[in-house]
Amino acid sequence: MIDMDLEPIWQQFIEKLTLNKGITSAYWIKIAGIPFLYVSIAPELSQLTLEAMIKKCSVAVIKGNRLHSETIFVRQDGVLLVYRHRFYVPQEKMFCCGNLCVNCTRLKR
Repeated sequence: MIDMDLEPIWQQFIEKLTLNKGITSAYWIKIAGIPFLYVSIAPELSQLTLEAMIKKCSVAVIKGNRLHSETIFVRQDGVLLVYRHRFYVPQEKMFCCGNLCVNCTRLKR
């Protein structure tokens, strides 16, 4: 498994996110090992638009890295929205299962 420091990724992500019009503030907190994203938005910004912005910023910061992101809506309190958002390294196959998979470990060199 690849050990990767995600702190710089999170910093870039928050910086990019707060540059978007309609987002007044954004920060993340890790609670019990799970990262939560807190975003305050302008009243005219919809949740759907915000989620598109989160996706766009996530893609921008993980480009060139072997990372994926996942965002799950948790709750909303007025203009504050909370998401469970994480960046993670995808799991790789460790052995050949014999099913002639495209990503077979025998084909890696």
